[in-house]
Amino acid sequence: MTINRTPTNNSDTIKVSLPTNKYSRKSQPGRWLWFWMGMTGIALVSAAAGALLAVSLTSKPLMQANLSADEAAVFDKNRIAGNGLRFSELTRPVNILVMGMSVLPPDVSQPPEETKELGYLPQLNSFHGLADVILLIRFDPQNKKLVMLSIPRDTRTMIEGYGMKKVNAANREGGPALSAKTISNLLNGVAIDRYVRINVLGVNKLIDALGGVTVNVPKDMKYQDDSQHLYINLKAGRQHLNGDQALQLLRYRRDELGDIGRIQRQQMVMRALMEQSLNPGTLTQLPQILNVVKENIDTNLTLEELLALVGFGSRTNRSNMQMLMIPGRFSNPREYDASYWLPKHRKIPAMMSQYFDIESVELPQVTNPERLRVAIQDRTGRDDVNFRPLIRRLQRAGYGRIYVAKSLGLPLKVTRIVAQQGDGNSAESVRSALQLGEVRVESTGNLNSDISIQVGQDYLDQTKLLSNPVESQYP
Repeated sequence: MTINRTPTNNSDTIKVSLPTNKYSRKSQPGRWLWFWMGMTGIALVSAAAGALLAVSLTSKPLMQANLSADEAAVFDKNRIAGNGLRFSELTRPVNILVMGMSVLPPDVSQPPEETKELGYLPQLNSFHGLADVILLIRFDPQNKKLVMLSIPRDTRTMIEGYGMKKVNAANREGGPALSAKTISNLLNGVAIDRYVRINVLGVNKLIDALGGVTVNVPKDMKYQDDSQHLYINLKAGRQHLNGDQALQLLRYRRDELGDIGRIQRQQMVMRALMEQSLNPGTLTQLPQILNVVKENIDTNLTLEELLALVGFGSRTNRSNMQMLMIPGRFSNPREYDASYWLPKHRKIPAMMSQYFDIESVELPQVTNPERLRVAIQDRTGRDDVNFRPLIRRLQRAGYGRIYVAKSLGLPLKVTRIVAQQGDGNSAESVRSALQLGEVRVESTGNLNSDISIQVGQDYLDQTKLLSNPVESQYP
C-alpha cells in the first residue's frame, strides 16, 4: 500500500457581501465569530475528506489476513460510520479488539532464512504467534465515553477446540476470529465489531509519527537481553520519549508485578498519547501516519471507519476516558504448572454491564464502605508525611479497610482517587469524603485495592490550612 498526496488547485472564489446599516454593524463581531467557526469546521471536514480520498484512491484496505467466511462472520457486519458528509462520525457504540504482536522466529513455522545467520532473534513483521498485548476498546458516541479494558495475556480461559489456556494463545491457534470468540466468551458474551493487530515494529513508528509522548517514567529501568537485542535503559522522571524509548517503557516487565505492572504502564502511555496527540489536526495527518505503519497493521476496519474512530477520539473529553483491567489474581505455583492471571468471574458481569452495556442479572452495586479496600500511596515527594488525619477522615466516613501501600510513582500535584477495579461510584464517594483530588477510572493503583488514593502535594497544602485556622480563613 502506498499513499500519495496530490496538491489541488481551486480557482473558485466566494464573495461575501455584508450589510452596512447601523443595525448590522452592532452584530458584526458575532457574525464574524460564527463565520470563522463555520469556516474552520468546513476546513476540518474538507481536510479529513481529502485525507481519506488520498488514501482510498491509492491504497488497498489495511487488512492483511485472509479470513474465511466463517471467521469473518464472527465480527459484526453493520455499519459503524455515517454516510455522505457524516462519513467521519460514529453512528453507534463500537467494540474494537486490539492486539499487539511481538513475534520472534521460533514463533512462526517458516522463519525467514536470513534470520538464521544473525546470531540473535530479531522481531519479525508478522501477525502470527502469541498476542503480547490485548485490549478491548469501546467507542461510545451516545454517552461520549471511551473505555479501554486491558486483558492480561496470561489470563487463564477456555479456547474453543483447545481447552484451558492462556488467552494470548487464541491468536496463535486461530488468528483474530478465534481471539474474538474467546474474549467474547470470557467477557459475558460482549459483541466484537472489528479487530486491529499491530506488530511491535509498528508501535515505535506510530509513536514517532504522532510526535512522541511525554510521560513520567516511574523509576529507573534497565534490562538487557542479548538474545533479542533488547536493551532498555530509561531514567526516572518526566520526559519526552521517542518511539524507541516509549517501546522500552511498554516492554519492561522486570519488577514484582510482571505483566500487570506492564499493563499499568501501557495505560499510562495510552492516556498520555490520547491527551497529547488526538486532536482535529490528527485527521489531516492520517495519510502520513498510515503510510508509516501500513505494513505493520492488520485490521478489518475500512478507512472510513478508521477515520470515524480517530475523529471520535479527538472530540472525547479526557475525563470521559476510562481504563479498566479484568479483575483477578496471580496463580500460585501449587495450583498450576504455569503462571496465570486467574480472572474473578463473579465480578466480570457487573463490569461489562456498567461499561459495555451488557445485560446482566448481576447489576453494579455500590460497595459498602466498610468492605471497600482502600490503599494509600504516597506521591507527595516527601518522606515525613503524616497520613493519620487522612485515615481518620476516612474512618469517620465509614471506611474500615484502610492500609498504606508501596508507591513507585513520581510526585503528583493533585491527588488521584483511582478506581482500581472500575468502581467509579465508590471512588467518587471517597473523593467526596476527603474533599480532595480527582477521580480516575484506571488500573494504575495498588493491585489488591478497590480504591487507591495516590496522595499528591495538594494534601500537604490542605493539611497546612486545616492546622492553621487563621490562615484557612484567607485562602
